[in-house]
Amino acid sequence: MIDRWTLPRVALVAALLLTPVWGWFHAARVPWLYLVVLAGAVAFFATPLARAFALWWGVLDLPGERKVHAIATPLLGGAAVYGAFAVTVLANFDFSLQLKGVAVGGAIVVAIGIVDDMTDLPAALKLLAQVGAAGVAIAYGVILDTVPTWIPGFVWLNVILTVLWLLTVTNAIQFLDGMDGLAAGLGVIAGIFFSIVSLQTGQRYLMFLSAALVGACLGFLPYNFRPGGGLIFLGDAGASFIGFTLAGLAAMGTWANDNPVISLFTPMLILGVPLFDIAFVGVVRVVTGRVHTLHEWLAYTGKDHIHHRFEALGLTKTQSVLLIYFIAGTLGLGAVLLKDATPREAVLVLFQAVFVLAIVAVLEAVGRMRPRR
Repeated sequence: MIDRWTLPRVALVAALLLTPVWGWFHAARVPWLYLVVLAGAVAFFATPLARAFALWWGVLDLPGERKVHAIATPLLGGAAVYGAFAVTVLANFDFSLQLKGVAVGGAIVVAIGIVDDMTDLPAALKLLAQVGAAGVAIAYGVILDTVPTWIPGFVWLNVILTVLWLLTVTNAIQFLDGMDGLAAGLGVIAGIFFSIVSLQTGQRYLMFLSAALVGACLGFLPYNFRPGGGLIFLGDAGASFIGFTLAGLAAMGTWANDNPVISLFTPMLILGVPLFDIAFVGVVRVVTGRVHTLHEWLAYTGKDHIHHRFEALGLTKTQSVLLIYFIAGTLGLGAVLLKDATPREAVLVLFQAVFVLAIVAVLEAVGRMRPRR
């Protein structure tokens, strides 16, 4: 159903696309703000359309034992987020080779995610599609430069690490899409910090791309993170796209020219919460005997992620999400400090991150021992 705000939204998007506001923002030296506003406006307009389409086609996330929502909720919010990002990038950038790789790979991830939202694909098939998306990105030059050149076969080792990195971050964000506002909010926070460190390292192109992702997620959040529960969910398409794009940005960037340790840990700190969650949950599931094979690990679904543990401690869903925001922000600030840190300061920042995550691990352990309400 088209509401009374549809026409104003269309007018705003048209004004941002058709008038020379890019030049005004550029002259004011805040082009990133234009990208945030444009992507946000497109997502804010497109999300109700995606919701209406999901209701029409019956693409709904039904309540269940392993779900935290109580009513059937439309999916396909990720299509609006992807569309907003794509419109912003297409309207304002010439595609570099690496950006083409991330864009095409992201499109594959979104497409398979939409099909999964509509038909519930097997986990192995989704993983295979994600591997294909990672392969496309690598073919366009999105490759981590982590393994030193003096190690034999360093190129192939970097390719393998890139595949693992893209798959890990993509699925880590997807696994955290279990409470209203969590995955999209982490996309905003990570995008902001990637923008900041991109500016610090003179990679303005990556800063603009991060700004487009921030705006797309911000435009979606009012419909998802709101009193009374979300009107629409990201679905696998949206969460996977956010994760894949963040992973691609991290792989495209050069975060320290002369210090491989800082270059490695900068994106890891920005994405510290999802990376910690997928690692911690994976270890706990194996140690406790809940999964024994890769297939079981892929197919396993349960309320054992960080947001579930915080809720088990007695926090409300909103409080759990906000606490995770604060943790992600703390780790992101550490990434910002790494850029110009001395070796001793860098060690202190990394130890601080370890202590923060250790506190989270203790809280999760306590939450795991609490009976589900």
